[in-house]
Amino acid sequence: MPRFFCPQPLVAGTTIVLPEAVAHHIQVVRLAPGDLITLFNGEGGEVQASLVAVAKRSVTAEVQAHVAREAELPYAVTLAQALPEASKMDWIIEKAIELGAAGIVPLSAQRCVVRLSSERAEKKLAHWQGIIVSASEQCGRNRLAQLAPLQDFNSWSRQQDLHKRIILTPRAEQSLADWARHQPPQAITVMVGPEGGFSEAEEKAALAAGAIGLAMGPRILRTETAGLTALATLSALWGGM
Repeated sequence: MPRFFCPQPLVAGTTIVLPEAVAHHIQVVRLAPGDLITLFNGEGGEVQASLVAVAKRSVTAEVQAHVAREAELPYAVTLAQALPEASKMDWIIEKAIELGAAGIVPLSAQRCVVRLSSERAEKKLAHWQGIIVSASEQCGRNRLAQLAPLQDFNSWSRQQDLHKRIILTPRAEQSLADWARHQPPQAITVMVGPEGGFSEAEEKAALAAGAIGLAMGPRILRTETAGLTALATLSALWGGM
């Protein structure tokens, strides 16, 4: 059954006008009145809905039963990803959502090749938010991951969180897998550097601010692989796969 994000109240028995983007998708795949779809608004659970009218510029649907189904990890993992080259960030975000990331923090680090002006950053954030929505629709999640504004790594790393921060580094003596085996499932933030990794100064600053330095194993992973491997590793050890 097709799934769509619909950011409005979804009350059983009501008839709603679907968002323009959803209506366009429905028209493209040629759904017709009477067809069933699944809607979610990011507040938890999902609803079935029956299409009432499919016009050229608008689509209406009748909201039916609410289903309290969730597909979230039983602990929150935030991926703090330094900006990679080209369109790699799109791919990283899409796959991180599929793997259950609860939050994405884009970071500007010393070795980042990509530099975004404030205007370009706003456009990128809107684009990445769209990727989060479409990935959530596809993978069956009913809650949207939180997307933070683009932040400078040094400023962000000095901020204090209520949960642990892990910085992935090949210089660490302990692996993420070994650390996780001896820890209870918990909310954490995983920090991944750009191509070339975080600089030595950035790594030292993060560790001084309380981050835990962990490695991904004997092989050095690319920036687009490291965070996703970390998410999969935690899911395998803590549950949620």
